Amino acid sequence: MTTIDDALDKDRAIPDLDWRVFPEGTVRDVFPAPSGGLARLSLGTGDRGRVVLMPGVTGSKEDFTLMFPLLADAGYRVESYDLAGQFESHAAGPEHLDPPRAKYDYRLFIDDLFAVLESGTTPAHVLGYSFAGLVAQLALAERPELFASLTLLSTPPAAGQVFRGVKRIGWLSNHLTPHQAAGLLIWGVSNNLNKVPPQRFAFVKARFDLTRRASVDDIAGTAMHTPDVMAQVRATAIPKLVAVGAHDLWPTAQHAAFAGTIGARLAVYETGHSPCETAPHQLVRDMLDLFAAKA
Repeated sequence: MTTIDDALDKDRAIPDLDWRVFPEGTVRDVFPAPSGGLARLSLGTGDRGRVVLMPGVTGSKEDFTLMFPLLADAGYRVESYDLAGQFESHAAGPEHLDPPRAKYDYRLFIDDLFAVLESGTTPAHVLGYSFAGLVAQLALAERPELFASLTLLSTPPAAGQVFRGVKRIGWLSNHLTPHQAAGLLIWGVSNNLNKVPPQRFAFVKARFDLTRRASVDDIAGTAMHTPDVMAQVRATAIPKLVAVGAHDLWPTAQHAAFAGTIGARLAVYETGHSPCETAPHQLVRDMLDLFAAKA
């Protein structure tokens, strides 16, 4: 569904930039979620609806810096928040739940998402990036009335032990503890295996000063036991998009099969695991097409 157009040209022209600088008018607040305060950003009038962007593990709301003005200019209210335990939401965690729990788990992230969605206009268009795409699917299966559409960005195309399909090293994940798997993830990001530009890399490394290591460990363990809700996701009467880079961690063939299983469109960009950073114009173009479509 992607084409060579001005969106591709604009993506190719993205310079190295400060990812913490959002457009004028962006509002920062702290949302009182069940797990604690979640750092949130919002922009736009919302005349055409609401878009909620969820970053993944070791990520943050800043991963969508370049998408914010594109969605807001199209008439949407766009929001993003740091997941509990991550970056500026590092203080949020299972100890704040009622009753308190010991670890971060899917229930924590699902209930936080429900609270965020219920705090504004629903149904909302939701994007889940990587691990957050797993959370978004579980939330959709449980409460589809909150969702106007679902975009899964670089989401593991699997259930159960989702790391087993990763290119080249997936087999190794079956022999790792959650702490070891999390350590491998952090090592890859910290050593710039994705070869991101200098300013981006500096910001990505700086996030680790706040991100709670226990949350990364727990998320890795949680992702190794992901419930299969593909049939429920397919059955929901909303448009769905699987958006990935051709050089993602999981093979494109797996993403294509996954998209077919859940009844989603497939968009593949000539990039890696982070199209929100490297192909935002193409991604937003395809999301806007999705918003206008019927399931």
